[in-house]
Amino acid sequence: MRINQRIRAREVMAVGPKGESLGVMPTQKALEIARHNGLDLVEISPNARPPVCKILEYGKFKYEQAKREKEKKSSPAINKVKELKFHLNIDEHDYLVKMKHAEQFLLKGMKVKLMMVLRGREMMRKEWAEKRVGEIQKDLEHVALADNEPKLVGRNINLMLTPLPVNKRKTRFTNEDAEDPELQQPESGTSEQTSETEV
Repeated sequence: MRINQRIRAREVMAVGPKGESLGVMPTQKALEIARHNGLDLVEISPNARPPVCKILEYGKFKYEQAKREKEKKSSPAINKVKELKFHLNIDEHDYLVKMKHAEQFLLKGMKVKLMMVLRGREMMRKEWAEKRVGEIQKDLEHVALADNEPKLVGRNINLMLTPLPVNKRKTRFTNEDAEDPELQQPESGTSEQTSETEV
């Protein structure tokens, strides 16, 4: 990001400190306006023709930009979806590990998509697989509710779990506390849904 004398363009589209458009002008004139106000000329859209430059306090601008980045990185996983794959012959230890992961995600406010993967002749045992998915759902009912009934999609039986309200979430497989995404989300108030791979 170029500022002041580092701006190479001969003319710029200048934007005032309050966001008002000052129009296209020679870069030197925009610099003089910035200096007169005790501010900096910052190139915010270098690829525009002419480049867009804003008159502002650069130190404060950089601080707020860094703050927004930090909030974005530390924001909770609201609206994120984590996928956990299970198999019919999963052993008890692996099952407990996956349940611990599922509980951790749900405590943090994430949705969890359970996938019971059927291989080969296991497709003949769909009823058993659905029953197993129901057992998993029951093991997580202290922290989540199912969005719908288990559904066969291709060779998988899928079930989406949504976390309970924070004050109703309990722990069983971990010692973590529930987090409230509404209290921690970024100032913009928006976040995109993402899908994660198997843990």
